[in-house]
Amino acid sequence: MEILMPVSAYLHIPFCRRRCYYCDFPISVLGDKVDINQSSSIAEYVEFLCEEIKITPSCHLPLETIFFGGGTPSLLPPPYLEKILLTLDEHFGINSDAEISLEMDPGTFTLEQLSDYKKLGVNRFSLGVQSFDDELLEKCGRFHRYKDIGQAIDFIHQNKIKNFSLDLMSGLPYQNLETWKLSLQQAIRINPTHISCYDLVLEPVTAFGKQYKPGKFPLPNDQDTSQMYTITQQKLTEAGYEHYEISNYAKSGYQCRHNLVYWENKPYYGFGMGAASYTNNQRFTRPKTRKSYYEWINQLKQSGYSIASPNLSKVDILLESLMLGLRLQKGVDLSAITRRFDKNIIETIYKTLIPYCQGGLVYFKNINDDLITDLNDNTWQSIQKIMLSDPDGFLLSNTILASLFEQLDSTV
Repeated sequence: MEILMPVSAYLHIPFCRRRCYYCDFPISVLGDKVDINQSSSIAEYVEFLCEEIKITPSCHLPLETIFFGGGTPSLLPPPYLEKILLTLDEHFGINSDAEISLEMDPGTFTLEQLSDYKKLGVNRFSLGVQSFDDELLEKCGRFHRYKDIGQAIDFIHQNKIKNFSLDLMSGLPYQNLETWKLSLQQAIRINPTHISCYDLVLEPVTAFGKQYKPGKFPLPNDQDTSQMYTITQQKLTEAGYEHYEISNYAKSGYQCRHNLVYWENKPYYGFGMGAASYTNNQRFTRPKTRKSYYEWINQLKQSGYSIASPNLSKVDILLESLMLGLRLQKGVDLSAITRRFDKNIIETIYKTLIPYCQGGLVYFKNINDDLITDLNDNTWQSIQKIMLSDPDGFLLSNTILASLFEQLDSTV
């Protein structure tokens, strides 16, 4: 089986001022008053993170995308970011045109700090706005407020940063269609090159997961959240954004190259507490607390980097490729699948998806990128791509994928 070499790296910076009520990510809460420049916790973590990078086997291909996620990476003092980037460059190499992204929260960085990040090579910034409504921000346990968003945008403009993204959340408690429309209008007015819009997912371990039930007040009902999704697609595409992935919109040339690595099911390095990686046909997630992560790094150093993780089966790869690829507007190119599987697998996929195609939720395309409208017993032989319609197919993607997985799991 063909094994691709990773040229992307995700680095998890776990520190946050506080934990948001919807968050189940592996984080470390610093509190509102800790001086990040004097934090021994951050200094220690960066040391272990760099150790992990150094002991990770390199395939000697320079990195093309780097993504600092969290947590709140904008709590990372610039000298520590510089140390991490230097370690990556020394061990793997970094392409001169690499996309280097960093997540930021309003109210957690200064004008000078942002300038330093830019000088160090960060060329894409993702601002976690979530909402422009102070009341909603408070109800979500967010650290920042509306005035902090304005200041953050001002810092971005003063630094002449063009490539920046805004993150918004829909389906929040007490949120309605009108407040959501206002958020979209303000995001469009700010005019970022990229906007991510995520629907609230209730995780059982979170404060929201313990307090609320899906579809029950004060959460919006399913009909309203579906409308929020449809309104988002309409407003943002009208404003010139391409809906290139289920939850992501970009102006021409500003798709997130790093995230495309995930959705195209390509390999990537993962570093840091709770980070996932996909290398050598293996997926692996690191320990989710700092203590256990540090212990794991020490064990790795003693064992000579030996990670016990099972190889993905061909069926796993098939299902993951479909699940991730169908998140993209361009859909899934089946040529890679036919290289790994018997071509007849396309017939199974086709027959499973026919009802959804007839309902306008799925499209088939041929090798010339033309839509296939003649659905008969032999149509599957000419299919080159499958994709979901926007927005209806995207809205029902879980239902479509469930049908597909059930059929493929029993036949492959």
